[in-house]
Amino acid sequence: MTENAEGDLNSNLLHAPYHTGDPQLDTAIEQWLRWDKNPKTKEQIENLLRNGMNKELRDRLCCRMTFGTAGLRSAMGAGFCYINDLTVIQSTQPYAVQELKAVAGVMITASHNRKEDNGYKVYWENGAQITSPHDKEILKCIEECVEPWNGSWNDNLVDTSPLKRDPLQDICRRYMDDLKKICFYRELNSKTTLKFVHTSFHGVGHDYVQLAFQVFGFKPPIPVPEQKDPDPDFSTVKCPNPEEGESVLELSLRLAEKENARIVLATDPDADRLAVAELQENGVWKVFTGNELAALFGWWMFDCWKKSKSRNADVNNIYMLATTVSSKILKAIALKEGFHFEETLPGFKWIGSRIKDLLENGKEVLFSFEESIGFLCGTSVLDKDGVSAAVVVAEMASYLETMNITLKQQLINVYEKYGYHISKTSYFLCYDPTTIKSIFERLRNFDSPKEYPKFCGAFAILHVRDITTGYDSSQPNKKSVLPVSKSSQMITFTFQNGCVATLRTSGTEPKIKYYAEMCASPDQSDTALLEEELKKLIDALIENFLEPSKNGLTWRSV
Repeated sequence: MTENAEGDLNSNLLHAPYHTGDPQLDTAIEQWLRWDKNPKTKEQIENLLRNGMNKELRDRLCCRMTFGTAGLRSAMGAGFCYINDLTVIQSTQPYAVQELKAVAGVMITASHNRKEDNGYKVYWENGAQITSPHDKEILKCIEECVEPWNGSWNDNLVDTSPLKRDPLQDICRRYMDDLKKICFYRELNSKTTLKFVHTSFHGVGHDYVQLAFQVFGFKPPIPVPEQKDPDPDFSTVKCPNPEEGESVLELSLRLAEKENARIVLATDPDADRLAVAELQENGVWKVFTGNELAALFGWWMFDCWKKSKSRNADVNNIYMLATTVSSKILKAIALKEGFHFEETLPGFKWIGSRIKDLLENGKEVLFSFEESIGFLCGTSVLDKDGVSAAVVVAEMASYLETMNITLKQQLINVYEKYGYHISKTSYFLCYDPTTIKSIFERLRNFDSPKEYPKFCGAFAILHVRDITTGYDSSQPNKKSVLPVSKSSQMITFTFQNGCVATLRTSGTEPKIKYYAEMCASPDQSDTALLEEELKKLIDALIENFLEPSKNGLTWRSV
């Protein structure tokens, strides 16, 4: 074949009608090449078409993103299943939405995901992330209007439209004013000898954490210079997720040791999560888990509330919230102190919506969290907030420092008063949806059809709750109190030994996550024994329920 003939053939392949043998795919190809005005992503699809890669084209063009626990999230690339200029055009912030009385808000963020990913969060007029049925209705509207409007690609409108308004400075000022509501020891903060190091992981948190420290009366935290400015390549970390611990905090810990700073605060790229590390007397860094930090936050926010009220302050209107896969430590504190504790489905969107309901009914919510280092002190924002969490930790540490108590020592004090809660969270990667479904279906038909397991190895199971189907054996009517979530897999096992374990799929990533916690009473203080019991149960959970070798699961790696 001559060069001209080959060129003509390739040219013909790129013009409708297409003949892949799949009418749905032919239509999707025609739509993409007609609508996409970005030369890079358009060329990706054209190259796949030239090379006859129909399976890859089908994967990219014949399915769409759906809302998970934290909005739309996917890799960046060409295709309706990825984040790109075309899908963002088709799709249409918590604090600002409320303050500006907006009907909705959009945030483009992949949070702590790898640099190849991006995401799209939608906030409703209540200031919380959307939940059902709004997510399904928005997707339905997108599907009914997939062809972009004529002006969609004209980014000059950002600068010329009379509708444009930039409220950033005003919103920032209002937000910082609201932070004063959760500042209780400003004078003490101004005198503290503690030093803090902060990293924003190449994201947007640096300026706002600096301002928050100023509001609380602190000297500014020491920034990690290599990570303080936005950098979409996350050039100093393999994974910009502070939840991964010491492996991604290397620069922060090194700087802290150099500056003689005992505490490191790490916000993820979009500054909604917070990790905390504290240098111990033996020279070892303690990186707190999300559940451990929640124990400290729960104690702190209730203690500050109590001290700010009269001696006989009524706790009947006081609430704390957590997602159901998170530690039960707030439940233990609530039972002893008399306030209310509630659980929600995973995802801060559920917490935000529930907070709004409680506020509208005259209730006060002191603290809310999810175990994946997502915290909310107070209710000024209806989403997790790493900025306010960072400065509250600083105030807590400064207060404890006046009594020569470290954060770790106070954590032990909390456990000794309310009961030890030892938890472990991790995940396996699984890229095959069929395998994931079969793992959970096996648990629903374990010993016989429609029978859940009664044992996990040697560990007796007391109750089973299946959020996917709405089943809960602990309820008289066998129906789950939490809403049914058919779009994801989640089964919780309560064991006779006091352990609670949950297996669930991620709403945004190809993961099967497990969450396990030993909930002990205050008189059970042998932590080594509790940790050993938890380890044995997790091993049994993995071996008997997940079967990683048989199912080809990949262990968590950073």
